[in-house]
Amino acid sequence: MPFCTKCGAPLKEDDKFCPVCGAAAPKVSREEFSVSASNLVDRVKELLHEGNVTRIIVKDEKGKALLEIPVTVGVIGTVLAPWLAALGVIAALATNCRIVVERRE
Repeated sequence: MPFCTKCGAPLKEDDKFCPVCGAAAPKVSREEFSVSASNLVDRVKELLHEGNVTRIIVKDEKGKALLEIPVTVGVIGTVLAPWLAALGVIAALATNCRIVVERRE
């Protein structure tokens, strides 16, 4: 679910303006990658360093969301370590994963 960049109110996927403050809703594009569990942590690190990523969602083979990383975590390096540890556990349990990347245009 996207949020307003001005006031933080939740937005629906098809909203063009925030219903609370009237600010224009940011356009978000989604990409999906399929990776093996052994490459999962490395691929997520690469995506976090790109800078224009707003959210990363890791899903299993069935499409169930296993981990969701917001953009603020990518900016703060000290908070990143527990997320990467969780990714390591997911990589140990799953064989193939899908990574959904949301980018703000």
